[in-house]
Amino acid sequence: MTTPDFIRTLRATAGQQLLLLPGVTAIVVDDLGRVLLGRRADTGRWSVVGGIAEPGEQPAETAVREVYEETAVRCVPERVVLVQMLPPITYPNGDVCQFQDITFRCRATGGQARVNDNESLEVAWFAPDALPEPLEGFAVDRIHRALRDEPTWFEAPGTAATHGTGVQ
Repeated sequence: MTTPDFIRTLRATAGQQLLLLPGVTAIVVDDLGRVLLGRRADTGRWSVVGGIAEPGEQPAETAVREVYEETAVRCVPERVVLVQMLPPITYPNGDVCQFQDITFRCRATGGQARVNDNESLEVAWFAPDALPEPLEGFAVDRIHRALRDEPTWFEAPGTAATHGTGVQ
């Protein structure tokens, strides 16, 4: 995926050491209850839309920007679904990142779903009971949480890191 300029600047002095980065995921739902997905250019797998917040950008603004940049769909964030620190990732070039993900449920408000940048091979709407394969587990979990009317999920202090606890 495209690396934002501010991260390239950081890497110039930080090298490959761990960077903690603000990640945002958008679960976009249309009036028919379908979910917007993109098939990623880097893995070939279907996934939800997401990206890295720019310096000074509010997370909800990041969700709206990323959805439009990747799919040409306009949306409005409706609620925070999940806040989670993800495990560190080491990229093929040796860079290490850890993302703090904030997932939003968003309502589509306009635009026609299409590939709008070089990060996706395809973009399409899917009924929740007809999700495509292969679909990343990360995406499936967030879709299911976004479609339920539940409080925001986060891991409570003192709980097992692999299971987490939904806290109201």
